[in-house]
Amino acid sequence: MAVRFGTSVTWTHAALRTPGAGRDVAVREYLLRPLIAFMTLTLFPIRLLLAVTMMLLAWPFTFFATLGSSEREPEQPPAMWRKVVDILLKAIMRTMWFAGGFHWVVVKGQQASPPEAAILTLAPHSSYFDAIAVTLTMSSIVMKAESRDIPIWGTLIKYIRPVFVSRSDQDSRRKTVEQIRRRAQSNGKWPQMMIFPEGTCTNRTCLITFKPGAFIPGVPVQPVVLRYPNKLDTITWTWQGPGALKILWLTLCQFHNRVEIEFLPVYSPSEEEKKDPALYASNVRRVMAEALGISVTDYTFEDCQLALAEGQLRLPADTCLLEFARLVRALGLKPETLEKDLDKYSESARMQRGGRMGLPEFAEYLGVPVSDTLEDMFSLFDEGGDGKMDPREYVVALSVVCRPSQTLDTIQLAFKMYGSHDGYIHEGTLSSILKTALGVTELSVTSLFQAIDQEGTGRITFADFCRFAEAFPNFAEEYLYPKQTHPDTCAQTPPAPTPNGFCADFSPENSDIGRKPFRKKLD
Repeated sequence: MAVRFGTSVTWTHAALRTPGAGRDVAVREYLLRPLIAFMTLTLFPIRLLLAVTMMLLAWPFTFFATLGSSEREPEQPPAMWRKVVDILLKAIMRTMWFAGGFHWVVVKGQQASPPEAAILTLAPHSSYFDAIAVTLTMSSIVMKAESRDIPIWGTLIKYIRPVFVSRSDQDSRRKTVEQIRRRAQSNGKWPQMMIFPEGTCTNRTCLITFKPGAFIPGVPVQPVVLRYPNKLDTITWTWQGPGALKILWLTLCQFHNRVEIEFLPVYSPSEEEKKDPALYASNVRRVMAEALGISVTDYTFEDCQLALAEGQLRLPADTCLLEFARLVRALGLKPETLEKDLDKYSESARMQRGGRMGLPEFAEYLGVPVSDTLEDMFSLFDEGGDGKMDPREYVVALSVVCRPSQTLDTIQLAFKMYGSHDGYIHEGTLSSILKTALGVTELSVTSLFQAIDQEGTGRITFADFCRFAEAFPNFAEEYLYPKQTHPDTCAQTPPAPTPNGFCADFSPENSDIGRKPFRKKLD
């Protein structure tokens, strides 16, 4: 590929890593071991028993209250018995959190009524302890359908009338959006919905891109921000860090846990924001980031999945594939639906026989009109700066974005496009394939090629590559990743670090809303 933008997968890793992970935490845990051991033998079992008792106490109330269809519109005004159940459940849940060490839940601001704001957008989402805000407000949430089958917990969840998302239903996303829209536009007939627009857990050092689901209805929302101002962070549950059980154990071993919930003023969208949910989401995110005093980053949940995929070709820090994935989505092309078209794209690219195409031909190839976004994508592959690109590189990059964990599938697809009639490729071709698959401009594959080509024929097949990958599953670590990961690029001069030392060039002041991405070619 031709150019690396100034984005870095390292920032994505930082957002998904528990703060302080590393040697400092290891030293701290070593010093706290005697205290943790004491709490484990004394406080932990008592708290765990009390928490389970509170859930069992709440179960009968929720069981009888949820008899019947949860899809039926709630009666207005609510019956007296439901108001009583609400009060009892809030008291029981508050007792459960108190038993868990959350002695004081600081609430700032005023929660809006359902007619004023049908949707509460909560961020940052960093832990399952964020459920404190849900039990405090008894708001509906969006969650996977499998959760309702969990004994006891499923019954408790059904009481707040959640919107269930089914992974097995291909039409589930559309149905979910329709349900959110119907409830949001019911003029307060349904309970308020609390939505976590980030779509995944981060470590609260920044806000990643909000998903548009909460903003599609175009109704006013009330932003809600969460803070956990504890000296020792045992709350954060991210993709890289302690597991769920360890988080629960360490949190219950802490004598006192602090949490702050702040209700910000209701945000009413403009006409432009009503027509553009992405703009609406971005502007609400800015408001919440400013209230939290943290930065924003244009990485999304899908970028997190791509950056941390467990494939044999894990993306290096200076990859441009995150930028490529962002441009794919900006063109209205969804990677999750493009996977089935990979064979069609690859066959078309193979028929080009290495021929290069210009921007108009590339637009026709993708079936989209020429636009600034398409020009940005085209420039990623315009290696010589002559207005021409190889469509095979686009297919390889798209394959990585669509199925980041399936390394061999991407390599096999590339061999079909680049290989000769008998399936062989040479070292230079392997270099082109792997540079595109990793999204870098500099990559030495000589040692890898020689290790695969044991007979020294100067050419290899996919079967040769596959046998080598099976024998040495960590081949990329040893043969591919360059020692120098930051050669000169077209990236702009790094801005001054932000207070949290993270994603400085995506701070609220320097966000790229309204800014045209730079497309300067690599010299």
